[in-house]
Amino acid sequence: MKNIVQQKLVLRYLVLFLLITSLKNYGQNKNFIDQPYLETTARVDTLVTPDRIYLSILITEADTKGKASVEKLENKMADKLETLGIDTEKQLTLSDLASNFKKYFLRKADVQKDKEYSLLVYDAVTAGNVILGLESIGISNVNLTKTEYSQLENLKIILRQLAVKEAKKQAEAMVLPLDQQLGSALFISDLNTGILNRYQGRVAEVKVFKDGDKDQPVEIEFEKIEVESTVNVKFSIQ
Repeated sequence: MKNIVQQKLVLRYLVLFLLITSLKNYGQNKNFIDQPYLETTARVDTLVTPDRIYLSILITEADTKGKASVEKLENKMADKLETLGIDTEKQLTLSDLASNFKKYFLRKADVQKDKEYSLLVYDAVTAGNVILGLESIGISNVNLTKTEYSQLENLKIILRQLAVKEAKKQAEAMVLPLDQQLGSALFISDLNTGILNRYQGRVAEVKVFKDGDKDQPVEIEFEKIEVESTVNVKFSIQ
């Protein structure tokens, strides 16, 4: 009997606690709605040049019609990349780590192998030099896979701050004709902060000129990465 009474008391206290909490939240929401406020949305954006460029390099015996093995082409590629100032240990990785090479059956008696690598470079000039350099040694299957901006997260923070400043600037201009003053921020929401052009990484233009018997890249330009931030802010009005 005593346990039943205790359970009923606990239940009553729990109901009372929930009731008080609900009334408190209602009061807070009511106070927010009742007071004069101004709501504004602001957007800022910027363009940045990618500084992490990923190239896919496919080494295949088909490029030499079976005259050179994958292993030989692999060594030639490594030597060429090193002459271009690339640290192959840090910047070059196998795309398919599960297998060292793939086999392609062309005819009953012929088997050709290939390997696919991912190369990271840090500027467009180096990317152009790599494309032309590998082509000069018989490796022409080089494609751009993606581009990135290494300071993207820091840039997002800066853009959020600028968007909030812009929202405040807009709000101050809106209350100016009313002879009122803008109060503190009541609510801030990050509506969207991120990359706009999802198809980033496209090559915009590649120009090549002849220097004797050698091709030299004049300019290789990648599409810039567009980053934006949109915020919604509610300010009190005094």
